Amino acid sequence: MNSILIPLKSDGALAALLTFGMALVVGSALGFEHIGGYIPCALCLMQRNPYYIGIGLGVLAILSAVFRLPPVVTKLLLIAIAITMLISVGMGIYHSGVEWKFWEGPSTCAIGATGGDTPVNVLEALNATKAPSCTEATLRVLGLSFAGWNVLTSAALAALALWGVFRKPAV
Repeated sequence: MNSILIPLKSDGALAALLTFGMALVVGSALGFEHIGGYIPCALCLMQRNPYYIGIGLGVLAILSAVFRLPPVVTKLLLIAIAITMLISVGMGIYHSGVEWKFWEGPSTCAIGATGGDTPVNVLEALNATKAPSCTEATLRVLGLSFAGWNVLTSAALAALALWGVFRKPAV
């Protein structure tokens, strides 16, 4: 396992990998929305927020390493990324549970992105567009919805960030 992670000896490289991973995940979600036509529900949109925050934290961690700030600064930023991704895991579990009808979703579940072309008359578009429900998965890949995949990717990113925090420093 250590041979796989050899390129990640520096905190800066790890921060760059985490930032790239978070950007890839949220970029994929945006691609499914804008290219694939999958309109996100309110919970889907909320699950993107930890990634947006995490990307900002990742950029700060990269800059911290590049400018050789005390290593504790980069480690604290990695902890913040891990916490942000763990929050994303919780949000994904909640949304997956709503989709599988394990519990009720929020009453504002029908509020989401409208997608599509920019309308000439916004009020008409608002009346004509129905946002998807949070209770129905629009697509399942290998049995998992977007929310389920979010749980897995967020957990992997959180684990990688925590590995970076608790690993022994390279000599």
